[in-house]
Amino acid sequence: MSDIDAMPQTGLQSAPATQRRVRLNLSDSQWVSSLLAPTLVLVGMLVLWEAAVRLGVANPVIIPPPTEVAVRLVDLSGEAFFWQATATTMTETLVGFLIGSVVAWALGTWVGIVDLARKALYPLLVAVQIMPRVALAPVFLTWFGFGITSKIVMAATICFFPVFINVVVGLETVDRDARTLMRSLGATRMQAYRMLSLPSSMPLLFAGLKTAMTLALIGAIVAEFVGASEGMGVLISTFNFQLDVASAFAVIIALMFAGLALYAVVDIADRRLVFWRSHS
Repeated sequence: MSDIDAMPQTGLQSAPATQRRVRLNLSDSQWVSSLLAPTLVLVGMLVLWEAAVRLGVANPVIIPPPTEVAVRLVDLSGEAFFWQATATTMTETLVGFLIGSVVAWALGTWVGIVDLARKALYPLLVAVQIMPRVALAPVFLTWFGFGITSKIVMAATICFFPVFINVVVGLETVDRDARTLMRSLGATRMQAYRMLSLPSSMPLLFAGLKTAMTLALIGAIVAEFVGASEGMGVLISTFNFQLDVASAFAVIIALMFAGLALYAVVDIADRRLVFWRSHS
């Protein structure tokens, strides 16, 4: 055995581990810095808000201080009606999101692959997008009643277009040379879609899904404002009617946390399924 082979390999073997530790430390510091900045801004805004109310700059009846809102949120979290309303709104949001996203993905795939479908359907769907869909809430209430169905339809309608347009654009960005190669290898249209078009369009698809999730929650709340017997939108309307603005703000804060949680679920799925894309 030569002298080179007999040399200790400790330094060479430890280099990759050192590089991994450095990358982990850098990612940890980036995560902390990305979380620290918005936290400091939020804390500063809350301090200014509290000071404005305490100093009499803002009317506490109209704009309650954050401490009072926090107390009301804690009180509401111990009430059964609050969790029942939360469950209703989340059901409307999730079911509407699933229906709207699946239909948008199917139509977007059809329009993106079939030229005739693109020419026939794309202008009509763009026209529907231009129309203020919030105005459809009273119509859906007439068609589907005051129950949960009208809220689901509203949520699905609002979240449809972001997914649809991202699917179409994602299919358009597929490399043409790669498509030509797939055809030259004898791949069928379904094989080309499954092995090339779908993976290439998934980053844009998940970008649309993230937007659609937040819009589905907005659609459900808007529909509850128009007409409903339960849900978080009903709680906000009731508290406003009672001039209990602090409780209304507490429900809005709860909606914000719920929206963040739903967005985080889609973002985690994005990072797990689109693993080949680097996330900052």
